[in-house]
Amino acid sequence: MKPIEWAIAVIASVILVAGALLNIFPYSLTEALGFITGAICVWLTVKQNIWNWPIGIANNLFYIVLFFEARLFADMSLQVVYVVLGGLGWYWWLHGGENRTRLLVAKTGLPHAGVLAAITIVATTGLTIFLQSVNDSAPFLDALTTVLSLVAQYMLTRKLLENWYVWISVDVVYIGLYISRGLFLTGFLYAIFLTMCIVGLNQWRKALREEPATQPISASLKPGAGVVAND
Repeated sequence: MKPIEWAIAVIASVILVAGALLNIFPYSLTEALGFITGAICVWLTVKQNIWNWPIGIANNLFYIVLFFEARLFADMSLQVVYVVLGGLGWYWWLHGGENRTRLLVAKTGLPHAGVLAAITIVATTGLTIFLQSVNDSAPFLDALTTVLSLVAQYMLTRKLLENWYVWISVDVVYIGLYISRGLFLTGFLYAIFLTMCIVGLNQWRKALREEPATQPISASLKPGAGVVAND
């Protein structure tokens, strides 16, 4: 991030934290910290900055607490999985390329996309059935957004360009979902995420054009498979 971007982030963070501590704004300190770390994490991801991963893990921890307090246990469990994927992404971005070097942005090959699509369909169907059995208020939407979020996060750990398309779809649904549950700041955060995803898609497309010729990542989930290294 550029100095001006850090300055804006710090000023906004101070305002949000002060507003929470002084009860000026209608949100908790935990939600404020989740908002701050989430926004910084996504922006660093757009910039392909490796620090997005530790900050993202911090964001997940804040939301584990927030969703527990809001009794959103499925969302809380999803954050736990994000912590694990965050650790993998941190490692893969540093050592997941050829000869354990950095990853470059890559496109998703057709076989790999087919595997991810099949997982999405099967997992969404199974989770929808489970959520129906526990009287979830929106079983299909909850199942679909949960599964797509995990697929998008996995694709992000592998630096696949198409992760942005999946995140854009998920964020549109999440905005309405969190606002309906009274988490207005989190809903606003996801609106910011949506905007950043569009920026990220454009920037990663540009980075892909500027990189040496790459091959689409294979269907293998093995680190380094079909990924071009970065110096």
